[in-house]
Amino acid sequence: IAKATSDEDVRQAAEYFASLKPKTWVKVIETATPPKTFIATAGRHRVLHPDGGTEPIGHRILAIPEDPFRTEIRDPHSGFIAYVPPGSIARGEALVKSGAGKTVQCALCHGEALKGQGEVPRLAGQHPLHIARQLFDIRHGSSGGETVEPMKPVVANLSEDDIIAISSYLGSLPPR
Repeated sequence: IAKATSDEDVRQAAEYFASLKPKTWVKVIETATPPKTFIATAGRHRVLHPDGGTEPIGHRILAIPEDPFRTEIRDPHSGFIAYVPPGSIARGEALVKSGAGKTVQCALCHGEALKGQGEVPRLAGQHPLHIARQLFDIRHGSSGGETVEPMKPVVANLSEDDIIAISSYLGSLPPR
């Protein structure tokens, strides 16, 4: 198919895809009392509890679909809301930008705006749960590879609250 595609078609396709703006996939909200949720068996994701109410956030990131039905039918354009502990975004920003007494220096490898560079992936705008899982995996040795190896000593010094804060901050950034 590619061999039969004209240069003009390739140019038009490239212009079209270059014009697309990244959508924010997750909205990060700081709160001490997010909505009460439960794990839906159909979609294996958290949804709002039918009785309503709130629950304490504790030391966690709580993510729910913006539209549970669209998520259940696997709509790839349906986003999420991530509730995080109050102060997480500012604390995460301090850790990411200055290290705040730790050896965190994300911009060295992931670029000044954390949009990635070369084979090092972007961090900005990623889902906070994804970032947290990756950091926990690296810390516990469940994730490897040459791009992960330099992160092991950095992540080893992070507490669970540090990981939640960093993940919250990175998730709150625009994807591009």
